[in-house]
Amino acid sequence: MPELLIELFSEEIPARMQLRGAATLERAVNKALLDAGLMPEGVKAFAGARRLSLVATGLPARQPDRREEKKGPRVGAPDKAVEGFLKSAGLSSLDQCERREDKKGEFYVAVIDQEGRDTAGLVAAFMPDIIAKFSWPKSMRWGDGDLKWVRPLHRVLCVFDGEVVEFNIDALAASDKTEGHRFMAPDEIQTRSFDDYAAKLRAAKVILDTEECKEIIARDATTLCQAQGLELVEDAGLLNEAAGLSEWPTAMIGAFDEKFLALPDEVLTASMRGHQKYFSVRDPKTGGLANRFVCVANIEAPANSPQDWGAAMREGYERVLTARLSDAWYLYNQDRKTSLEDRIKDLDKVTFFEGLGSVGDKARRVAALAKEIAPAVGADPEMAARAAGLAKADLVTGMVKEFPELQGVMGRYYALEEGESADIADAIRDHYKPAGAEDVVPVAPVSVAVALADKIDTLTAFWAIDKKTTGSSDPFALRRAALGVIKLILTNDVRLSLTWIAESAIRYIALHGGELKGAEEFRRTHKESKQRHPEKRDGKIKLALQKDHLNSYASLPDVLFDFVLDRLEVYIRDIGHQYDVYNAVKKLEDRDWLIIDDIVLIVNRLTALEAFLKTDDGANLAAAYKRAVNILKAEEKKGALPDALVVDAGRFAAPQEKSFFAALCDAEAKVEKAVGSEDFEAAMTALAALRAPVDHFFDKVTVNADDAALRANRLALLARLRAATAQVADFSRLEG
Repeated sequence: MPELLIELFSEEIPARMQLRGAATLERAVNKALLDAGLMPEGVKAFAGARRLSLVATGLPARQPDRREEKKGPRVGAPDKAVEGFLKSAGLSSLDQCERREDKKGEFYVAVIDQEGRDTAGLVAAFMPDIIAKFSWPKSMRWGDGDLKWVRPLHRVLCVFDGEVVEFNIDALAASDKTEGHRFMAPDEIQTRSFDDYAAKLRAAKVILDTEECKEIIARDATTLCQAQGLELVEDAGLLNEAAGLSEWPTAMIGAFDEKFLALPDEVLTASMRGHQKYFSVRDPKTGGLANRFVCVANIEAPANSPQDWGAAMREGYERVLTARLSDAWYLYNQDRKTSLEDRIKDLDKVTFFEGLGSVGDKARRVAALAKEIAPAVGADPEMAARAAGLAKADLVTGMVKEFPELQGVMGRYYALEEGESADIADAIRDHYKPAGAEDVVPVAPVSVAVALADKIDTLTAFWAIDKKTTGSSDPFALRRAALGVIKLILTNDVRLSLTWIAESAIRYIALHGGELKGAEEFRRTHKESKQRHPEKRDGKIKLALQKDHLNSYASLPDVLFDFVLDRLEVYIRDIGHQYDVYNAVKKLEDRDWLIIDDIVLIVNRLTALEAFLKTDDGANLAAAYKRAVNILKAEEKKGALPDALVVDAGRFAAPQEKSFFAALCDAEAKVEKAVGSEDFEAAMTALAALRAPVDHFFDKVTVNADDAALRANRLALLARLRAATAQVADFSRLEG
């Protein structure tokens, strides 16, 4: 069957946009074909440095004839309704409609027969619109035309079934012509089929498939390194970028002066990767980087050239890298002349965010918060405060200004050189982590304390000035910060009250740079000896913000906790937990009627409940619970539920009531003890013992007895069952 070949040929497309562009083209063309009633066997798009290409196979030469029926208004409907219907159906008179009848009476039906069009004509109709409305992250205009594209668009190739599909977009006319490699084969290429197109491009030094480009680069780079007894440092992101920059990738290995190996490996990699798109090379004997690099040229040295062009190219790559490394060498040695502690004062000159003070203010907040968090993670409080106080200092170093991706990393190197402990240095490096879903989660206690403090301060600070997330908008990456808090807590089994620490964070924001309501009064009356107003609740500290003149923020910790719970739901669903089971445990109260805000405790309940529900006892008890609750809800709706539901053992009329009550009393005691010691498996086991007594109760006992006192007593039994299970989970939130 015929195939459709499309190519959009332009100036160089940024590598990061290429695959997205190919996906957009594939999606748009496939949709247009399907909307036209054409069913391609396959649609595949390709992306390269200067072109987006697409082939659609198995297309019919002509669109099938179609009949469409459009239901209209009732017979006798107002004229306006009839006119609107005729216009939408493309008809001039009701005589062109059929009259049909249903239970409600007669109505008009427009039967529209549409003759199929040539596929080429359909493509010519939809392609200009696809190109004109193409979505790029950034686009531009050029010349005198109105067309916007990621880079100036030079050619449009469009061929169907061996013939050019004729259409114009701006000043460009579709044709069967393209171009090869810009330097090695710039001549015009004419082609009218995909196989011929791909073959001619390869002959013209253009590899169409990005995945093939990546394979070539990885294979050749690895071979070059192995020939010198070295290893290529794998870098998937750089490999994608290198493939996107090259139509005919040619890997080369070069060298740089060994003196630069005195620089940290991360600096060498940043210089090679960020500026030059070079791959780093490792020496397996030392485990560190070698004074080698692999670069990817978009041209190969001509064979039998009068001079060694390959050597000249290599020298050029080496010369440029030497200049970059010399800059890094200078910055590194200049930075070492000033200690991190001496740089802290410079942080006060850098604004963190309007209304939240300077970066120095943030550093002081994080230090105070890390000191409070430290005992919960097993870290030394003074060490955590010291690490947090130094964590942002490298932001004002020359090296981090030049290579922002090295924030934290350079701080660690400088801290070690200045005699700080490895724990403090590692915490400086790791306090930004985890920075994404795939990032490593710190586990060293000091690192965990500082990383948690940094993220909790960020969340609380932006929420306090009403810069919270809205819909899909998250300009300050607060969702990522919340996920970081969750992963740090769960990975390290951190037992922490999030509302308590958020309350502390609010106070430190008011104390250090935050322009909050009541902050001025708070700072004026603040004294270190009275910096807390604790109210003890079962081992938890709840702060009274109202006493600190910060009344407006009293509810903020609970709001933040709800936000974290929402992110926790996304996280636990991603790792395979059931959302309804999570909903059953996410907002339970402790003995003091306070919402449990300990994430580890919530997830432990979740895990135990999921395991319980997979057993017969668990599934049947959940069903019995729902039956009991439905009865109670029905009575509540009727207004027949007694005000006081107290079980009176003297009113039992059936042995099943007695056995149910005895089992319930036993289970209540065991569940309370188990929940108190956080042994949720034992709590589930205690609840499982209720299954048989509950089943027997429902089988033999009529809850809604005629005797009002008897009915009330039995309803009280069901209410006790509901309360007993509520100690472990809210079973009413379970589905099924």
